[in-house]
Amino acid sequence: MPANRVSVDLSAAEQQEVMMAIATIRRKLSFLVPMSPEERRATVRLGDRNRAFTRKVLEIATQNSDFLPRSFDLEEMRHDLELFEALQPMLLALTQLRELIDDTAIAAGSEAYSAALEVYHYAEANGTVAGLSDFIEAIDQQFSQ
Repeated sequence: MPANRVSVDLSAAEQQEVMMAIATIRRKLSFLVPMSPEERRATVRLGDRNRAFTRKVLEIATQNSDFLPRSFDLEEMRHDLELFEALQPMLLALTQLRELIDDTAIAAGSEAYSAALEVYHYAEANGTVAGLSDFIEAIDQQFSQ
């Protein structure tokens, strides 16, 4: 059997606590906006390359707001930028956590599947002696589907 990287018992209570913590985060961030794939593709993005530009334009607009039309909401622009910047550390932390959970799930699944294949090969090699012919046949049918 290959090296076992994950050997943990995650109790039902611990699972429930994690799910409650996630629910708490969702409640605290109740303003989150879902976007369709089309909306995501069509939306301009504020990133590292244009963040300084956006900050500078906000500063210039704040100091020289007389050239802006009355309908332009400078405070809303400020709020949006502040929210974007406040969400960045959360996004980074949650992305790292999601990657760790994903990697751990992949490792645990791989270990379980590798062990199952090993058991199957042992059963295949010794099945007639151990009376496992029906088991091997059922597994073979599942693989062929």
